[in-house]
Amino acid sequence: MPADWGRCVLTIGVFDGVHRGHAQLISRAVKSAAARGVPAVLMTFDPHPMEVVRPGSHPAQLTTLTRRAELAEELGIDVFCVMPFTQAFMKLTPARYVHDLLVERLHVAEVVVGDNFTFGKKAAGTIDTMRELGTRWGFEVDGVKLLGEHAVTFSSTYIRACVDAGDMAAAAEALGRPHRVEGVVVHGDGRGRQLGFPTANVAPPMHAAIPADGVYAGWFTVLGPGPTIGTVTPGERAMAAISVGTNPTFSGRARTVEAYVLDGEADLYGQHVAVDFVDHVRGQRKFDSVDELIEHMGRDVENARKILIAVDDR
Repeated sequence: MPADWGRCVLTIGVFDGVHRGHAQLISRAVKSAAARGVPAVLMTFDPHPMEVVRPGSHPAQLTTLTRRAELAEELGIDVFCVMPFTQAFMKLTPARYVHDLLVERLHVAEVVVGDNFTFGKKAAGTIDTMRELGTRWGFEVDGVKLLGEHAVTFSSTYIRACVDAGDMAAAAEALGRPHRVEGVVVHGDGRGRQLGFPTANVAPPMHAAIPADGVYAGWFTVLGPGPTIGTVTPGERAMAAISVGTNPTFSGRARTVEAYVLDGEADLYGQHVAVDFVDHVRGQRKFDSVDELIEHMGRDVENARKILIAVDDR
C-alpha cells in the first residue's frame, strides 16, 4: 500500500507504566499504521494531568517519560509525542482539542483509544464524541475494550495499588514485566558495608512509585553504555536483594531504597541505575540486636537468590 504522506495513526493517553492494557492499544495502532503505510504516533502528557487539574494530587509514577519512550519504541511506535499539559490545554473544548491538535497538527487518519477515554474541558469528550468529530473531519476511531484477567482490569491505578501493597508478583502480571524504580546512587550512612552487605542507596525521582516497606528479590542494572565498574557491567542485570524502608533496627527515619548486588562489588556512586522488583521476601521489622539483623540479612540474600534463579529458569 502506498504511504499516505502527512497522516498518522494516533494513540492517546498518559500511558504510565506502559502495562499490558496499554500494550494492547499500542499494538492495534501499530498494526493499523502498518496497513495504512503511515507512522504510528503515541501522544502522552507531562506533567500528569491530575497535577494540573488538582495541584498536589500527582499519583505515584510507575515509569519515567524516558522509560515510557523506550517501551513504546520496543512495541513499534514510530513517534513518541509529549504534549505539555497546561491550564490552557486543560480548557480546550472537545471540538477544539480534536480540530487544533489531532486534525490541524497531527493530521490523524485514525485514533486508537481505550473505550473509557475522555478528553477536553472537564473531560466532556467521550469515545462517542471522538467518533462524531472523526466523521466531521475525516478520520476513523477505534475504541478498544480494556484488557484484564480474573475479573481485574489492568490499569495504572490497579498497579499502583499492587506496588503500594508490596505485591510485586501481581504488579508484574499486569505490567508484563517487573516494576522498575530508577535513580542515582547516592551516599548513605555506610552501614550496609559495616554489616557485610554493601548496598547501593538509590535516590528515585520525585513521585516515583516505591513498593511497601520490606525486603524484595529483584534485578539491578546500571543504565547506559560504559566500561565495567568493578564486577558490574552497564546494561547487564545482576541479582539483588532490595530493602525498602527506614532501617528501624537503627531507629532510622528517612525512607530509602537500598540494593545489595549478589556476587558483585563496585563503586557505583553517581551511577544512574534501575531496580526491578520481582517478588516480596519479607516485611520490614525491627531486630533486637545487630547480630540478629545480620543473620536475617544473610537469609534474605539466599531467599532472593532462590526466587531469582526460579524466575530465570521459567
